[in-house]
Amino acid sequence: MADFSWVSRSPLEHALVVGAHGARGTEAGVSLTEIRNFDLIQVMARRGQAAELAKAAKARFGLVAPDAPKAVPTQDAMLIWSGPDQFFVLSKGGKHTMQTLAPALSGPASLSDQSHARALIGISGSKARVMLAKLSSIDLHPATFPIGAAAATSMDHTSVTLWRGGDRPDGQAVFNLLVFATFAESLWHTMLDAAAEYGVDISHSEELA
Repeated sequence: MADFSWVSRSPLEHALVVGAHGARGTEAGVSLTEIRNFDLIQVMARRGQAAELAKAAKARFGLVAPDAPKAVPTQDAMLIWSGPDQFFVLSKGGKHTMQTLAPALSGPASLSDQSHARALIGISGSKARVMLAKLSSIDLHPATFPIGAAAATSMDHTSVTLWRGGDRPDGQAVFNLLVFATFAESLWHTMLDAAAEYGVDISHSEELA
């Protein structure tokens, strides 16, 4: 009998090359960082159970889950709006998995493990907004898309979830993007092309932004 060995791999394993890309001789205007080894659970209210889910989520996380396009940080997770009556739970370290969330949320909601079905990319730098503007119709001006704002949108005809995290120490905005793993490599190359004229710093990390 064949002995199968299942090893989790990054959807960007073959596309991501750490280091500099694009324009050289100046500080990179865009930083692209793939975040690896995260837990991502999608929580979707059952029909007519949105109010009950809101109560259960508040009891579980200590605050109200987003009911509008925004990302809400908890002590050890990020709750990200992903559509009407549904949200993602993004975390690290196995604290919020199907097994740990089901007892509290599976009554009023359906849960789906998306940990290996999505790629997570952090985008920052002085030209991050300009680069994203080439690929998306979302208005990312700070007055319109402040820290905590989120959107279920498309970039280069690819469905994504985009939200703004906290600023970097240098004051530059940080954006986070979830994309289906099967489309991640294509979108990654598209972003590299869009950012090349500004210079790109490419990396991967185990830490959530």
